[in-house]
Amino acid sequence: MKGLTKAEEQVMHHLWKLEKAFLKDIIDAYDEPKPAYTTVSTVIRVLVKKGYIGYNTYGKTHEYYPLKSQEDYSATFFKGFFARFFNNSPTKFTSFFAKDDELSVDELEQMKSIIEKQIADKKKNKE
Repeated sequence: MKGLTKAEEQVMHHLWKLEKAFLKDIIDAYDEPKPAYTTVSTVIRVLVKKGYIGYNTYGKTHEYYPLKSQEDYSATFFKGFFARFFNNSPTKFTSFFAKDDELSVDELEQMKSIIEKQIADKKKNKE
């Protein structure tokens, strides 16, 4: 799956939320100032070529829909991010977040709880 530019991601986020939409609907989903019609149209054509968006044709109008789910894209994006910035090391990743001064004690406790649950589940599945 090819990565997306910031503009492509914005279009996809709107389309994921809308599920099916015409170009006008996608543009209407943007905050002000809205991008130009031709700009969004060009981005959509690129996303169709990349295989992220499909469409149904009604006369001269296209109704667009995502071919890739937001979950699939997020997983792929995160795996690449994880590999590039943390050398695929879960320990480096965890250490990075654990040392973040902006995380509250509650957030760290939640992370700890999630990790402990995963450990317990994996131990249970080994039995």
